[in-house]
Amino acid sequence: MQHQTTHRSGGLAQAFGAYLIWCLFPLYFAMLHAVSPFEVVAWRLLFTLPFCLIMVAVLRQGAQLRAALGNPRLLGTLSVSGLLIGTNWLIYVLAVMEGHVIAASLGYYINPLVNVLAGTIFLRERLSRLQWTAVGLAAIGVAMLAGGALDTLWISMGIALSFAGYGLVRKLAPVESLPGLTVETLVLLIPALGLLGWQASGPAGLAMGQSLNISLLLACAGIVTGIPLLLFAGAARKLDFSVLGFIQFVTPTGIFLLGLFVFGEPLRPVQIFCFLFIWTAIAVFCWDLLSRKRKAAA
Repeated sequence: MQHQTTHRSGGLAQAFGAYLIWCLFPLYFAMLHAVSPFEVVAWRLLFTLPFCLIMVAVLRQGAQLRAALGNPRLLGTLSVSGLLIGTNWLIYVLAVMEGHVIAASLGYYINPLVNVLAGTIFLRERLSRLQWTAVGLAAIGVAMLAGGALDTLWISMGIALSFAGYGLVRKLAPVESLPGLTVETLVLLIPALGLLGWQASGPAGLAMGQSLNISLLLACAGIVTGIPLLLFAGAARKLDFSVLGFIQFVTPTGIFLLGLFVFGEPLRPVQIFCFLFIWTAIAVFCWDLLSRKRKAAA
């Protein structure tokens, strides 16, 4: 029981670390506003690979990486998760760089609800009555927010479904976070090169190399991408999928506040009521988790 509690605590720390880093992503991508979103995503994919390979060498996980590459079934699973996270990156970067930061935050508000449903349907996870109450409150809040943003709902749903699918596949894949992420980036190498070739053939060409500042930001996108994904993949292996999803409300709240106070997007009354429902739901869910932890310790 002590080992299980420590295991879960480590997973919670990894999850919160990933979610807090993701809160700051709009600030990073806003500095690349002059670059095509497709080029940003392509360099992000390409520079994540060397970061992962260096980490594999430093942490001596080469044997695990070779085992993953030599397992056809696992390779197929990680190919699916790679395509899902690549799709998520593309929609997210497009949304932020086109000025739809709040639509992106709504996607990550919807995502925890999708995670909870996926956890109960596919993983047979059971929620307490109090946790179902929290899910209901959050669903009301999200529905209110979605109702006022129907024109950009495709962005929100695309982000929510692709990331929920990614988390589910990574939870089911029997591989550690770093070798798994390395295989995913290898799978995405060809699409990334295709995007760069398409961008280079256009009238604007490639932004890489035109400015030292832009080039450094594009190159560092691999590190910025890799660290939270490693934390998230580690947390996905340790936590119930529904718990992992529900505490993810940290990310869209941070993104929403950035959209409001930094990017100057307008605040509507419906958004205030939405937040009341969502944060009440988070309080109820966390209260239930703490209560269960105390009972387990006793």
